[in-house]
Amino acid sequence: MHWYVDVLKQYATFSGRARRPEFWMFTLINFIIGIVLSIVDSALGTSPVLGLLYSLAVLLPGLAVSVRRLHDTDRTGWWLLISLIPIVGTIVLLVFLASDSKPHDNAYGPYAPAPASAY
Repeated sequence: MHWYVDVLKQYATFSGRARRPEFWMFTLINFIIGIVLSIVDSALGTSPVLGLLYSLAVLLPGLAVSVRRLHDTDRTGWWLLISLIPIVGTIVLLVFLASDSKPHDNAYGPYAPAPASAY
């Protein structure tokens, strides 16, 4: 859960690097919260109001952590735009986001090895 909170603390920080656990745990928790909100919306009969508000609230942190994740793989954040290409672009971006970190300092920041308890 601390990965999710850490991403929210860096609300609009597009510089630096984000390791795999930080990105994927944020994504997982976002997905779970989205499912819970859709169930609550259905139960209340409010359509997707809560889900839409939540999505808007985490849009900027989601983009920021995605850019930092690409920085960790030694790619520029502009690679996010490849997802605009139907199917193939999304697959390529998914592979980039799932790739391991580059174990050296790069233009986006120093390499920080994962702590032993991170996985």
